[in-house]
Amino acid sequence: MRTITLYLTLFFVTQLVTSQNEFQKAFSSSTRPGIENIRINFSDTAGNATHLPITIIKGKNEGPTFTIVAGVHGFEYPPIVATQALMKEINPEQLSGTLVIIPIASMGAFFARTPFISPEDQKNLNNAFPGKAEGSVTYQKAHFITTNIIPVSDVFLDIHGGDAPEDLIPFVCYYNSTKKPEQTALAKKLSVNSGFEYVVSYPYTISDTEPAKYTFKQAVQDGKTALSIECGKLGNVQEDNVNLIKKGVYNMLATMNMYSSNTTGAHPDIVYCNSQSYIKSNVQGIFYSQHKAGDMVKKGDIVGHATDEFGTVLEEYKSPKDGVILYNLATPPININDTVMCISSQEKE
Repeated sequence: MRTITLYLTLFFVTQLVTSQNEFQKAFSSSTRPGIENIRINFSDTAGNATHLPITIIKGKNEGPTFTIVAGVHGFEYPPIVATQALMKEINPEQLSGTLVIIPIASMGAFFARTPFISPEDQKNLNNAFPGKAEGSVTYQKAHFITTNIIPVSDVFLDIHGGDAPEDLIPFVCYYNSTKKPEQTALAKKLSVNSGFEYVVSYPYTISDTEPAKYTFKQAVQDGKTALSIECGKLGNVQEDNVNLIKKGVYNMLATMNMYSSNTTGAHPDIVYCNSQSYIKSNVQGIFYSQHKAGDMVKKGDIVGHATDEFGTVLEEYKSPKDGVILYNLATPPININDTVMCISSQEKE
């Protein structure tokens, strides 16, 4: 048994080194302009196998490296569709710098149509960072992004949306890390210039040694300028949200002096949000609410309730503060510890 374990360990280390070399070779190529598509393969001791698709677009001129990740959750379709369109539209002849694009990070979840969990190993990629080199395939994938993709990135953009059960207003967000003021200032600048109406800042409280868990939070912890777009909802492809994501990326690339086409500039009336509060469910049942993402609520407002299968009310949900609903549960099934709503305070700048 010990011999088998040692063999498998050596196999996965060899696999990891081969994958790293494949990415580094493509990324380090001096050929400009150019586009290269690669697949990084992962397998684990439980027999699971998956891959990570990566597109590297090298611009005609030297410049920063801008990383775009979509599909960390496989049911978030507008980010995936928008990224597919961006890969076709961006002209390397007009690009300065390099784009590293992961168009669908959770391939298994995408094809299995599972909102949060990768079917290969029942893990959530957006809860797996910094990952493990010898873990299950999801942890290996997180480790590869942490050790290969994040280090070469000057800007790391993680694009998400509302999953199958979530209603969500489009927003761009960043962590307000006081430990890294320069990176935070650039993340805010990119957010402001993105063209999104809602700009959301999250507190950053973890130490340098705590697991970051979330994809772009890992990049922040590693000292990179990182931010996220949240756009799309309810497991559908909304063309307006696809276009909004594309506009956000083009505006960010223009801010970085990397690409000047298809830019629109900042939204004329930005709403700044901070201090998020989350309403959680304590029961399993059927959820009802007349509220939707974007609604303004007051502290103490009843924003929903849950019943059992016979219609008996099990729990009511009240807003803990004045604010705007950034996203909320919008389908009837509700489980213990589900996020019912995220409500954010607003500020003027």
